[in-house]
Amino acid sequence: MKEQNVAVQLQGRDFLTLADYQPEEIKYLLDLAKEIKEKKKRGEVYQPLKGKVLGLIFEKSSTRTRVSFESGIYQLGGTGLFLSSNDIQLGRGETISDTAKVLSSYLDGIMIRTFKQSDVEELAENASIPVISGLTDSYHPCQVLADLQTIQEVKGTLAGLKIAYIGDGNNMAHSLMLGAAKMGMQFSTASPEGYLTDEEIVKKAKEITDGANIAITTDPIEAVKDADVIYTDVWASMGQESEQQEREKLFAAYQVNESLVQHAKADYTFMHCLPAHRGEEVTASIIDGKHSVVFQEAENRLHAQKALMVALMG
Repeated sequence: MKEQNVAVQLQGRDFLTLADYQPEEIKYLLDLAKEIKEKKKRGEVYQPLKGKVLGLIFEKSSTRTRVSFESGIYQLGGTGLFLSSNDIQLGRGETISDTAKVLSSYLDGIMIRTFKQSDVEELAENASIPVISGLTDSYHPCQVLADLQTIQEVKGTLAGLKIAYIGDGNNMAHSLMLGAAKMGMQFSTASPEGYLTDEEIVKKAKEITDGANIAITTDPIEAVKDADVIYTDVWASMGQESEQQEREKLFAAYQVNESLVQHAKADYTFMHCLPAHRGEEVTASIIDGKHSVVFQEAENRLHAQKALMVALMG
């Protein structure tokens, strides 16, 4: 009965940040993702979204987000419409509010991958259909849903595990921190001064755990000490290409390499949201080594997002 109640309360919801979701709701999504993945492996046809249409707004390009959402909605029986900023009036000055209202009359859901979190929030506020954030400069919740699914598959549990994030305190760090806090995990992150995680988001994560289990530092060795999972991302994200050379110097001490991982648990798991720059944020020996699950993690974007679409749009 409790699971049915969770399913009902998820219908029609937006998915903008994991901060908006309760632990039991995230657990429900992870269980559903596991079930959907197993159905696919058995070759079962599962199409609960037959006739549904998902609009896919991309102001930031992507490999995994676009392909996983388009494949996912198709496999669920629905249709995905790719909408770049050049294809719709939003890119020519139409207000977000007007766009939301118009698209709500045509579609059953919207996925948007863009820059400003406030734009996604405005879209959701004015749309009468579910809005899913495919990424903003502040958060990357869909990626973390797949990450949690992957950790659960590899480790068998989430609660009590320690995730260490090394690198730029960006949208990945923010969403991982919130996801870890929601699921009873320890989270530590190490970044250079000036590139630490946003203080307001750290405060939000600490409120979830009453201040426990969240550690912010500039020391990568301290961050990875006894970690079950080590996670990193590119040093210069999309839109920061002009800072690449400067960041390479600043982040050199934050490379995930053989020396750093010696401070984690012997059976640590390495994760990366991809795309990866081997020789920069991570060495090839780590990302291509026996501890890495980056391609399992990438595959789970498909299953986690299918679960999300079923739960919100079904």
